[in-house]
Amino acid sequence: MTDAPSDHSSLHLLIGGEKVSGGSRKTQDVIDPATAEVLGSLPHATSDDLDTALANADKGFHSWRKESADKRAAALHKAAALLRERAGAIGELLTREQGKPQREAMGEVIYCAMLLEFYAGECKRAYGRTLVRPEGQSARVIYVPVGPIAGFAAWNFPAINVVRKVGGAIAAGCSVIVKPSEETPAAGLALVQALLDAGVPGDVCQVVFGVPDEVSRHLLGSPIIRKVTFTGSTAVGKHLVKLAADDLKVTTMELGGHAPVMVFKDSDVDTVLDTMVGAAYRNAGQVCVSPTRFLIEEDLFPAFRDGFVERTKAIKVGNGMEKDTQMGPMANERGPEGLAKKIADAKDKGAKLDTGGERIGNQGFFFEPTVLSEVPLDAEIMNEEPFGPIALLNPMANADAIVEEANRLPYGLAAYAWTNDPKLRSRLAAEVEAGMLAINGANVSAPDAPFGGVKWSGFGREDGEEGVMHCMVAKTIHES
Repeated sequence: MTDAPSDHSSLHLLIGGEKVSGGSRKTQDVIDPATAEVLGSLPHATSDDLDTALANADKGFHSWRKESADKRAAALHKAAALLRERAGAIGELLTREQGKPQREAMGEVIYCAMLLEFYAGECKRAYGRTLVRPEGQSARVIYVPVGPIAGFAAWNFPAINVVRKVGGAIAAGCSVIVKPSEETPAAGLALVQALLDAGVPGDVCQVVFGVPDEVSRHLLGSPIIRKVTFTGSTAVGKHLVKLAADDLKVTTMELGGHAPVMVFKDSDVDTVLDTMVGAAYRNAGQVCVSPTRFLIEEDLFPAFRDGFVERTKAIKVGNGMEKDTQMGPMANERGPEGLAKKIADAKDKGAKLDTGGERIGNQGFFFEPTVLSEVPLDAEIMNEEPFGPIALLNPMANADAIVEEANRLPYGLAAYAWTNDPKLRSRLAAEVEAGMLAINGANVSAPDAPFGGVKWSGFGREDGEEGVMHCMVAKTIHES
């Protein structure tokens, strides 16, 4: 059994169960976002590597699909146990390459274990159904694995995004080739290694890296791959869907968001602030479901803004490896540069900068927790996901105006609402255009709950029973 890696000195591909690196392969540096120092060198897969992975995935699928539900469940349970044992080591890798505080990183690894445990149970719950037919005839629906899957994961949650690509696939009886982000490779490698150590065959779960467009075109160009699953930006998601359409491959897309937080006049301001300020700056705001657009009924607005700014100023920013850090750096150089441009545009259009707005220091990619208020709707940041440590606070005339603004954008991943009015809560559940809605709370994900969006935020679901069923296809059998 191989323990989780302790550093970034031996990054590699995982093809057919073998660690692959060296030779004439291109490499790229992995950067510590807190220091901008090089952590390690990551090999890129060659064309031959990708062809080998595809051949392995084809072979692995035809054997794994025949394995019993008990065996698949046992491997997932054992992998979950290994992740719990290795959570500290994997969490440290995750913090060093992505930047989030260690408590968040360890929590991410534990969530991965919880998700694998849930998927283990789902191995035995793909029941199918029997249809009513006249005597002497029968018809039934069964669910069969879709086939080899290509999964592409984003850098903001290096472990969770990978487990969402591989866990449901393995439970369903599929093989999977996953490409974690090249900027955050070690946590994803450690997660897959736990699966291999737990008994998942090396040709069933493989890891490749490379130039994203080159890898995706190569894998999606093969008839071996029957499904594509992706977490990332809407622009890249649209590109992958077009590539998948050439071969009519099944797709699951978990894409960008710009989550509204609807604060109605019957809300308790302190309760909302105590919950949502921390949520807004979790992972330096680099969360697809991050609460970004706070829409507050105008009677509450002055007190809400004052309280939000006060709490934001108290957040301790620092290296995620330090115990008292509440918010780490942004994950890459693009983050501070892009956010600064959006803030400048909003200010030019009349937004008020209440706190923050500047890069911190000249080492790493730190940015101040920021609050903008009274932000015009034509500001770029009100229309494009900021993906950084910023909250946008706007007063709204009434409930109708809040709901209208919440639904204005083409995104619909997560939304949040605060009210104790039962009729309003029912209206929000029906009318808010989002794949997930949290009412009087900040949590929109759980291992047993489907995760995904609508409109430009994507389609298909991960987590929950849907995370397995979306790796399967229905087959109807008629007998006479």
